[in-house]
Amino acid sequence: MPENRTELVVENAADPLLLLARLAGSGLFDDYVAYERPDAWTFAGGTLGEVILDSDTIRAQWPDAAATTQPWTGRPADALRAAFADAPLPAWNAYGWVAFEFAAARPTGRLAHLIVPRTEVSIRSGRAHITGIDPAEVEQVAKLLAKTDSPEPGEPTPVDVRTGDAPYKARVAQAVAEITAGDYQKVIVSRRLDITFPVDVISTYVQGRRANTPARSFLLDLAGFQATGFSPEVLASVENNTVHTQPLAGTRSFGHGDEADAATRHELETDPKEIFEHAVSVRTSQDELNAVCDPGSVRVTGFMTVKERGSVQHLGSSVMGTLSEDRSAWDALAVLFPGVTASGIPKPEAIEAIARLEERRGLYAGAVVTLSHTGTLDSALVLRALYNQDGQAWLRAGAGIVSGSTPEREYEETCEKLSSIAPHVVPLA
Repeated sequence: MPENRTELVVENAADPLLLLARLAGSGLFDDYVAYERPDAWTFAGGTLGEVILDSDTIRAQWPDAAATTQPWTGRPADALRAAFADAPLPAWNAYGWVAFEFAAARPTGRLAHLIVPRTEVSIRSGRAHITGIDPAEVEQVAKLLAKTDSPEPGEPTPVDVRTGDAPYKARVAQAVAEITAGDYQKVIVSRRLDITFPVDVISTYVQGRRANTPARSFLLDLAGFQATGFSPEVLASVENNTVHTQPLAGTRSFGHGDEADAATRHELETDPKEIFEHAVSVRTSQDELNAVCDPGSVRVTGFMTVKERGSVQHLGSSVMGTLSEDRSAWDALAVLFPGVTASGIPKPEAIEAIARLEERRGLYAGAVVTLSHTGTLDSALVLRALYNQDGQAWLRAGAGIVSGSTPEREYEETCEKLSSIAPHVVPLA
């Protein structure tokens, strides 16, 4: 960031969820990313610097310099690393998204969009810390955060998730046949659900977050593409040279009363198909971290712990290791991306199968990412999300297909996952 930054603190900050929604809807920022971690809520507004990665070119724009667009080859993570290494800033934090196709052998379309913001807000324990390059903008943000009124979001119009079952079940059956033939072990097959009315994405963020218990939540608007979601798992986190990922695989419904939830939890913990699906995902995450971590440092904690995530419950484990000296956060992201629980095993074959079985995913099963010049990184696997572009909003959910899968059960699983957000979609007034 430029050295002449302005900093302000607002004490006794209100509900951070409503504060981030207020900033997003203030009109102060054309582009923004709001991101929730367990220890802080962050808002990144306005564009000081920007990096956009497409399938064949990378565009970088930095302060006091003309934008550059040039071709790239090799790994997309290395192209992003090089772009940020050239940033003419003494320090920076970046926020944005990475598409699922970032990992494709022959990627298409937009692969990543990251900004270094003009203004950042971090809310911790009721205190909002504002940092920015424009003193007037920082002052405006402080005034917004100090307001005591908190208008409620609009009322949701639930979206029917039980549509399009026949085409989805046919694709699941095709995937099972390919698995039986030995083409791959597991693949996540997803379906898109278009919403028939214009959506108030900011109000949907508030309503959806109140109903969910995510590992991370986000709200973003970059170049007119909007998304909000309640991520069930951390894809990659790098801090103090420790790399952490949290694969969730194995799913049952949740939120139907104590007795019903206990029954489905027992079913989840004892179902051989769900246990196998989870175990192979954890094994893959270990193998991936072994490629970038010190030998012998990779470990699993909380193996097969049940995680409650809104309308569903999952089997979850944490896998972590010590990042090797010759590796960076970009390497950790590259090796873990896309999440094994949203792609399949082996990943290359699963990604190729997804390209055959589905239309382009875009941000679905990609990641919302925050990173810093210090080498820290945090990324949320994008699931349980709503997407909005050019007046069309949609949802998307998938299920992990293995040899024991049935089309009926996997379709039901997509309905359970879509129900994390479908009841909370707010129409545009």
